Amino acid sequence: MVQINKYIIISLLIFFISCTERKQIPFSFVQLCDTQLGTGGYDHSLNSFKMAVKQINKLNHDFVVICGDLVNNPNDSSFSDFKEIMKGFKMPCYTAPGNHDVGNIPNDTSLKYYRKTIGKDYYKFKNKGYSFIVTNTQLWKVNVENESKKHDNWFKKTLKDKSVNDNPVVVIGHYPLYLETFEEKEAYYNLPLTKRKEILNLFKQYNVKAYLTGHTHETVINNYENIQLISGSATSKNFDKSPLGFRVWKVRLDTITHYFEPLQSTIIEKNDLENN
Repeated sequence: MVQINKYIIISLLIFFISCTERKQIPFSFVQLCDTQLGTGGYDHSLNSFKMAVKQINKLNHDFVVICGDLVNNPNDSSFSDFKEIMKGFKMPCYTAPGNHDVGNIPNDTSLKYYRKTIGKDYYKFKNKGYSFIVTNTQLWKVNVENESKKHDNWFKKTLKDKSVNDNPVVVIGHYPLYLETFEEKEAYYNLPLTKRKEILNLFKQYNVKAYLTGHTHETVINNYENIQLISGSATSKNFDKSPLGFRVWKVRLDTITHYFEPLQSTIIEKNDLENN
């Protein structure tokens, strides 16, 4: 009788622990794309980024991700301006590198400069029951000796890590996998077809719910076998003349949805800047 009671107690404990582990606290975060200081006029892109920070700070979000092309021309001045504005966020901000940040064909010099000036170009973090993986998609777009293989090995190892894929996973990068169709030819705005197939197979296998990118300077929304593939509008300049802005993501357990939030204004008065 005592043994039976012990068995029941242990079973109940396991059940309650399991339920507790699956409980996920709802949260929201922001996807910013292509702040790209210097595009559309330096002062314009600078002010638009400042407005985005100010607007986002008024909202109750957990964190911000910036999907690459932080600046147009990577140098001490532009990266310094970027970091100074980014410091204004009242919540954590995670950045991914874009082709303008590390070069269309990255090399040891450009990668070392980014890592020294901005920080890691690929890494992971968690938030309230979700896993986030930040990638350097330029190492997928082109084969950089040693670096691309190292990045690929890290990405696969990270996805296979049970502590990561036990949670729903969101991958963050700069380059979209494709724009219109899965089988489309490789061009400037997408990844090579072979690499595209490899990545999507990994996404399907390891609980990836969404892949967030930039690069397109317009909103591109695709869905591949229930995996959301979203390239967001820029805060610097949209090539399709659409409003500048950012995407807000709402997360509830296995449900992750998003909506567009336009910038309140892309022209900021001098007094408004001085009050930030």
